[in-house]
Amino acid sequence: MTTTARAEPAPLPPLSVPDALRPWIAQIATVTGGESVAHTPDTATKLVVRVGEDGRRDALVVGPRTRASYHRAGAERLASCVQLHLAPGTARPLLGVAAADLVGRVVPLRELPTRTARQLSYAAAVLETDELIDRLAHTLARLPLPDSRGRLLRAAVDALSIRADRIPGQVKDVARELAVSERQLRNLFAEGVGLSPKHYARIDRVRAVLAQAPTAKWADLAATTGYYDQAHMTSDFRTLMGVPPRSFFTGRLPEARPCQAFDRLSTRPAG
Repeated sequence: MTTTARAEPAPLPPLSVPDALRPWIAQIATVTGGESVAHTPDTATKLVVRVGEDGRRDALVVGPRTRASYHRAGAERLASCVQLHLAPGTARPLLGVAAADLVGRVVPLRELPTRTARQLSYAAAVLETDELIDRLAHTLARLPLPDSRGRLLRAAVDALSIRADRIPGQVKDVARELAVSERQLRNLFAEGVGLSPKHYARIDRVRAVLAQAPTAKWADLAATTGYYDQAHMTSDFRTLMGVPPRSFFTGRLPEARPCQAFDRLSTRPAG
């Protein structure tokens, strides 16, 4: 069964990331409205602060999403939603858990075991966005900067990400360029991103298709995003998004389901 519905709305232009936060935060985005039903695959672990129209605040950690999910809009309307995308390799030092333990999960920030997480949870409950970012910068400035493993992971993530001027290399080629084995690269990604290098690259390609499809021809899009051909792109898109590209972009989406409750750290996500 399918339904015609709006996909996840594009966020507003990203906010500037202060220099003090750049080792820890890759992007700060704001999203408005509460009618989104399609949550696309995402490689990022995010700190999310939601403010309802009634003023109620939730501070959450949203782990990487390996496939799209489709949900009905809840009764509670959002006045604002701020998303802070963690830089690769920062989940454990900031939150006390590996990124792999957060995949497919939404966890209240207050439940994470580090002092930093508890401090940020309290700050998110009382501060507006600008004040929260300032507090975050002050808090993270006291933490040690990412080590050589963190820098290596970020170099690998960059090499496997699509850029306007290049198509990323194969995982084996990236491992060779960085002078590590493919096994070491997989371990780095599991700890710091939560996904395998191949799955990261796969999601990155689909997200590039989502971003570029409105202005590109299908065949050209397949070539510029690293697929073998259009059929390969369509197959990969269907696997991660649940429907082929044409269906998605004409609003013929899978049946939306109610949103699930938050996860608890003591349990693994279902499915």
